[in-house]
Amino acid sequence: MFGRRITLFKLLGFEVGVDFSWVVLALLITWSLAVGYFPTRVPDLTPGTYWWMGVVGAIGLFFSIIFHEFSHSLVARGYGMSISGITLFLFGGVAQMTGEPKNARAEFLMAAAGPVASFVLGGTFYLIHLVVTGPAAPVEVDTVVVYLAWINFILGAFNLVPAFPLDGGRMLRAALWGWKGDIRWASRIASSAGAGFGLALILLGVISVLEGNFVGGMWWFLIGLFIRGAASSSYQQTVVRRTLQGVTIAQVMNDRPVTVSADASIADLIENDFHRYYYKMFPVLDGDRLVGCVTLKGTRTIRPEEWRTTPVREVMERCGSGNTLPPDAAVETVLETMQKSGNSRYLVAEGDRLLGIVTLKDLLRFLEFKLEEQGEMAPQRLGPTPHHPR
Repeated sequence: MFGRRITLFKLLGFEVGVDFSWVVLALLITWSLAVGYFPTRVPDLTPGTYWWMGVVGAIGLFFSIIFHEFSHSLVARGYGMSISGITLFLFGGVAQMTGEPKNARAEFLMAAAGPVASFVLGGTFYLIHLVVTGPAAPVEVDTVVVYLAWINFILGAFNLVPAFPLDGGRMLRAALWGWKGDIRWASRIASSAGAGFGLALILLGVISVLEGNFVGGMWWFLIGLFIRGAASSSYQQTVVRRTLQGVTIAQVMNDRPVTVSADASIADLIENDFHRYYYKMFPVLDGDRLVGCVTLKGTRTIRPEEWRTTPVREVMERCGSGNTLPPDAAVETVLETMQKSGNSRYLVAEGDRLLGIVTLKDLLRFLEFKLEEQGEMAPQRLGPTPHHPR
């Protein structure tokens, strides 16, 4: 989902960062507030005043989105769900959930926490307007406070739309899940609603552009595309997780891997193994004992003229968490680990006994077969679930 991510801070155990696209959004928001919104609300102020109002308004929106996402994350953590981080990007904010909720109640309360937080924050800003800034503060300060009140009300209301993966869509899924007890069926219905809502926003954008509102129309068009794509992606990830639930590496690994001897020369390794099988990594055995693995990259640390006199053990990597898995490791977890680390091949072992080897290609082939068996489409993307983008 994201491009380059910049970590800002860590609070209450959650890492908060921004995607580079958020910088673009922040500049656009500041500009639109300073040039368009605030001058129409309170005319005849200086340009410098409008610009600092725009900056404060953008910072307030930043805080509001973070507050919204923290509410989701805190409730999720209370129900034992893992949130890997919170990221702001072009279309708002997203709490990255690394698994599905354990039950419908947890899903519903976690989803509802965001809009509730936005309404509470909006009410707080409006109360400040009524009690503090309205009667006594300068008009420019009060105008910014009122803007933050209404933007939070809008944020909360928009996210209540029953279109997955918006919060309202997750609440819909939770209700359907609790009713039928089938999260896959509930996800399909909620995702279809999300895709329909996204299509409606796309059509609204097209109509707006045709009527001459190019900027507003393109904005609705892009949001619609994003929601439509996110709905499909979120459903696929739910299907994948349910398909892989309970499946271990021992069930999908290759239990007859090609191995190399620790005493073989690098020249033999390259000629007889790399040039024959074109694998990226081979297990290394010392007799029947697993001692590590060797990669083509590892051989480059030795000059070619020394390959025939240098044994494989000199360039191999020792077994560890970065290249070795136990046979009972969950396939779902391993698949996400592979995509994050970029390592597509792992040894499977118990102690120093090699049981097999598993590759990303093996996992995707297994997944594709199971999905086809169930009549589902193969996913285009796998990874942490993007939770309620906005």
